[in-house]
Amino acid sequence: MWMLLVLVYGVIKGLREICKKKALEKNSVTEVLLVYTFLSLLICTPQIPNARGLTLNQYLWVALKAFVIFIAWIAGFKAIKKLPISLCGVLDLSRVLFASLLGVIVLGEKISFFKGIGLLFVSAGLLFLRFNPFEKKEKSLSAELNSPSISEERNDSSIRFFILLAFLSCILNAVSGLLDKILMKEMNSSQLQFWYTFFLVVYYSIYALVRRIKIHGSVWLNVWVWFLAVGLIVMDKALFIANGYPESQVTVMTMIKQSSVIISILSGKFIFKEKNILHKALCAVIIIAGILIGIRG
Repeated sequence: MWMLLVLVYGVIKGLREICKKKALEKNSVTEVLLVYTFLSLLICTPQIPNARGLTLNQYLWVALKAFVIFIAWIAGFKAIKKLPISLCGVLDLSRVLFASLLGVIVLGEKISFFKGIGLLFVSAGLLFLRFNPFEKKEKSLSAELNSPSISEERNDSSIRFFILLAFLSCILNAVSGLLDKILMKEMNSSQLQFWYTFFLVVYYSIYALVRRIKIHGSVWLNVWVWFLAVGLIVMDKALFIANGYPESQVTVMTMIKQSSVIISILSGKFIFKEKNILHKALCAVIIIAGILIGIRG
């Protein structure tokens, strides 16, 4: 059951990547993050009766988790705004490596033979992403950013920066996944979901005030922002419940979550008309093969 719940999370996660890309075509990163977390909090309000009863120490831990996500989402949204969605989907698979490492170091989870082989496949797929045998010499990833107004050298530097942001988001999301597993041992899903969403709204509100970012009225009419909010509540509820199962493992859950890459690649091809899809798909196949091998362990 917990694997099925995580699979639901993965599917919605892939659909949310499309919503992010579409939402950011109309509004800024901060506008989308602030409004969609606020809408998510409103959707969570029926859970308030079940969200009471945390200790001060537990509130602090939930606030820490929210802060980790606060930074992760800023980095991730900035990356997906500039990078192809298919590339972001494949880069997100690196979360398996970070989560597995944290699961072993912090939770004492063991790396079995199959998990070890699976992680090798994941690493190989990510490494293969760096080398594209299908790409002509005169082309580069910078062409996918559609920025003819800046030089190729500056464009390549910009790509590297946003790729680093994507990796930072993966690392912090892996940390958040670890915290989910730890916190769900002593609280229910409603407590974790409501309060971490509440703290996110506080953080993004402060961030917008400090940066003096204007929230335009158009963001409230951005239907993709509403889809993001509903998707967040459903996927997080499924994930938190899955974390509540004693037999669930962070390493395996992180692997199953990455089923979202299939949706990212398909949407990149058919919705956003992105290039180099074959290469990214092959990288994803190698990584998914590693994920399937790892789950066996």
